[in-house]
Amino acid sequence: MRFRTAAATVIVFAAAMAYLESAVVVYLQQALSITPDTLFPLRRADVVGSLAGIEVGREAATLVMLAAIGCLAGRRWIDRLAWTAVAFGVWDIGYYFWLWLFVGWPHAPGTWDVLFLIPLPWAGPVWAPIVVSVALIGFGLAAAQRCLAGKAPKVDFIALAGAISGGVIVIVSFLANGPALLNGRLPGWYPWPVFVLGMGVASLAAAAAILGGAGNTPRSRS
Repeated sequence: MRFRTAAATVIVFAAAMAYLESAVVVYLQQALSITPDTLFPLRRADVVGSLAGIEVGREAATLVMLAAIGCLAGRRWIDRLAWTAVAFGVWDIGYYFWLWLFVGWPHAPGTWDVLFLIPLPWAGPVWAPIVVSVALIGFGLAAAQRCLAGKAPKVDFIALAGAISGGVIVIVSFLANGPALLNGRLPGWYPWPVFVLGMGVASLAAAAAILGGAGNTPRSRS
């Protein structure tokens, strides 16, 4: 599959998936007579019980579908991972875009949202996951293009450790308000310096891996 064809396929799929998920959210909110503005403080039913279990399952199913399109677009593990990153980034940005188009939410980049529920609620202003998604799309496309050109990124121990460490630091910033949310309080200050540190470490690792593969000899696509 050519790079442009693969990119268009992954992007269109992820955007359509984001539309579907945001539409379902709108339907559920109207059926339950709630609005995104009443998200905080979290109710106990939001984080425990059968509905929370269903939500965790939905999140897992979403990741499976995004990984599936990445595996179909790629041929080796590295470009499959790259396409999965692109799909995730487009889906995440598309989700917020469609919600804004449908109901006018989020109102601003600083609007808070619950991002995930395991092991604690992940929360942060909308701009933070969007920044992550932009990075995933950019590095994912660059890595996938190099793979098709026979110059696969060089994923050594240092690059892998940097990417994992940066990701963990970013997650820590999202988990910072988790205990407060579980206790029924509103989210407080978002530790954006921690987020910036994590993004910097992960981005440097990704860039080093991509540029490190620039001198590879072309490989067969079979």
